[in-house]
Amino acid sequence: IMAAGIVVRTIAPLLADKHRDPAVVVCDEGGRFAIPLVSGHLGGANDLARRVARITGGAAALTTASDMLGRTALDLWCRDLGLRVADRGALTAAMGRLVDRGGVSVWSCCPLPELPPDLHPISEREHADLVIDVKAVGLPGAALLHPPALVLGIGCNRGTPAGAIERAVKETLGRHTLALAAVSGLASIDLKRDEPGLLLFAAGQGFPIEFYDSAALNRVEGVSSSAAVLRATGARGVAEPAALLAAGPGATLMVAKEKYPDVTVAVAERADPLGVRGTGRTSTTTTAADTPADSDQRNTI
Repeated sequence: IMAAGIVVRTIAPLLADKHRDPAVVVCDEGGRFAIPLVSGHLGGANDLARRVARITGGAAALTTASDMLGRTALDLWCRDLGLRVADRGALTAAMGRLVDRGGVSVWSCCPLPELPPDLHPISEREHADLVIDVKAVGLPGAALLHPPALVLGIGCNRGTPAGAIERAVKETLGRHTLALAAVSGLASIDLKRDEPGLLLFAAGQGFPIEFYDSAALNRVEGVSSSAAVLRATGARGVAEPAALLAAGPGATLMVAKEKYPDVTVAVAERADPLGVRGTGRTSTTTTAADTPADSDQRNTI
C-alpha cells in the first residue's frame, strides 16, 4: 500500500519472467485503486486486485489486453486445461493474433472441452493457430501445446540405473516423434515398487508412477507376452498392460513394447486427457481423436 513507483524500483531487481514472478498488487492509501503490477494472469495478480478492490470499495485497474478487450487469456486457458506450452514465444504471438483478429483457430489430437467464443476448433491441423498434440513437432507460426495424454509402461531388470531408463524412454519417444512434455505418468509391475533407478527417474522428471500386480496385468487383453517375463514375475507382460491400465478406460496402445538392454518401454494414450467426457460440454468440430485412421492399429481397453 504505497506509490507504484516505490514498488517498481523495489521489485525490479528481483523479477525474472511472468512464468516465475509472484503476483504483486499495489493499492493507494485511500483504497481507490488496486493495480496488478506483475504476473496478472499466471501469478493471479488480476484476481487478487479484484479481491482487494471488493474489500476497499475501490476499482481494480487491470491493464492486460485480454481483460481490457474481453478476450481469452491463452496462458490461463492452457494452465486450466493442463496443457504444456512448447514455445512461450509462439503462444505470445498467438495471443497477439487473438487480440488483433478477435479469434484464433484450434486443432487438437484429443477431445476438446467447450471452447471460449474467441477460440475456434478446426479439423485442418496445418491451418491452426493453436495445435494441441502429443507429437513433438508443431507448425511454423502455430503455438504447440502438449496435453497430458501419454503414459509410459516400463519394465526393467533389477538394478537398472535411472540413466539407462531415461535413455530408453527418450529414444522411444524420439523414434515416434512424441513429446516428453505430453507424458503424464509412468506404470510398472508392483515388484518394481522399490526399484531405485525407476523411482529416481520418475522423481527426476516429476512423474507419478502406478504399480500393478501380476493378476491385474494379466487381465489386459491384446498385448504381447513373454515366457521369460511370466517365469520371473507371474505376468505375461509388464510395459504394455501397465501403460494401458494407468492410462485408464478407453486407452490405446500408441507404441508397442520396445526392448533395450535391461529396459522395456511402451506408450499408451489416454482417451480423454483434458477431462471432457462426462461433462456434456465438448467441441463439435471433428479432431484427430475422432477419426478412425489410426484406431484400428492400436490395442484398446
